[in-house]
Amino acid sequence: MAKSKVAVLKVKPETILSDVERLCELAGMKTALDPSATTFLKDNISWHYPFPGANTTPWQLEGTILALKKAGYGDLTCVQNKTVVTNAFKGEDLNHYVPLFKKYDIPVFYNFKDSDMKWVEYRPKARMHVLSKIFPDGIMVPDYFFGKNVVHLPTVKCHIYTTTTGAMKNAFGGLLNTHRHYTHTWIHKTLVDLLAIQKEIHSGLFAIMDGTTAGNGPGPRTMFPVIKDYMLASADQTAIDAVAAKMMGFDPMSLEFIKVAHDDGLGVGDPRDIEVVGDDISGESWGFKVGDNGASHVGDLLWFGPMKRFQKLFFHTPLVNVFVQGSEAYHDYYRWPLKDKHTFEHWQATTSWGRLFDAYARGEADRTTGGASAVLGAGA
Repeated sequence: MAKSKVAVLKVKPETILSDVERLCELAGMKTALDPSATTFLKDNISWHYPFPGANTTPWQLEGTILALKKAGYGDLTCVQNKTVVTNAFKGEDLNHYVPLFKKYDIPVFYNFKDSDMKWVEYRPKARMHVLSKIFPDGIMVPDYFFGKNVVHLPTVKCHIYTTTTGAMKNAFGGLLNTHRHYTHTWIHKTLVDLLAIQKEIHSGLFAIMDGTTAGNGPGPRTMFPVIKDYMLASADQTAIDAVAAKMMGFDPMSLEFIKVAHDDGLGVGDPRDIEVVGDDISGESWGFKVGDNGASHVGDLLWFGPMKRFQKLFFHTPLVNVFVQGSEAYHDYYRWPLKDKHTFEHWQATTSWGRLFDAYARGEADRTTGGASAVLGAGA
């Protein structure tokens, strides 16, 4: 298998927009995307609350928009999805995407609004590992996605069910509808199937991953934010996930979704076959550990444990609402007000990335020059 390229840069708030532009150039964005096609941004809202490390950052979004525009990609849009526990409208507001959409005239479409796109049956050419069995009546995908470039905007973080999550997992919310919880028992091979579908329906694939604040612990929401000052980019969704996993301290080929995608020839998962350009990351191994949280014990029991035989009863009937409400109560009414809001506020007040986030919140970040020194101060 030919080597894949992943660009990795050590970045700082004062130069973040120019850093993202250089990152995209190093990763070969212009050769990965079709200049004649619409390019849509697929941001990552793991939690509508602005928990550090969980969601696409505003500078990641803005830097990507500017890099695409400078490279000649003028027809840009954004696609949002909702989950059973995440509100897309709340998320794009609290994470400060909305002013950027307005500033750069980026239309936003929602895959759950019939007026924006329809779900149509798609019959993949590639052999599906699990999706054809999970959805025997047909695999449904949004009609809007066909023939367009997609740029994924994940973050560097752990995940309780896949160990790490990144570019490959970012397709999950966009390409599967609100019944995607059916797939959790087979989540690794689901991600591989989705990557195969993406390669068939999109005119180009690219990912820009934010590791300025990375998420350690039982993600994608209940994490421990760690300042790392890195960003990654690649046209190979498997390779960028592999490099991020290695930086976090995991063996990429021990992660099923990476190994299966690698074995299927959908991307490169073996770090020995990945060319890392930009900064030297040979010494980066952060020792991240996933761990567990109270809510995930329920998922472990029902998706992977002895009770998975009852999934159709729990998740294919109105009983699913009990689990949805339980998850919402745990995250939004217990974790956020009692713990995670304080973590966010401490990050916002005491770190340079938190102060930049606050500048976006106030609308005071001077983004026209690619620097943030006017807002952050020379010593940020």
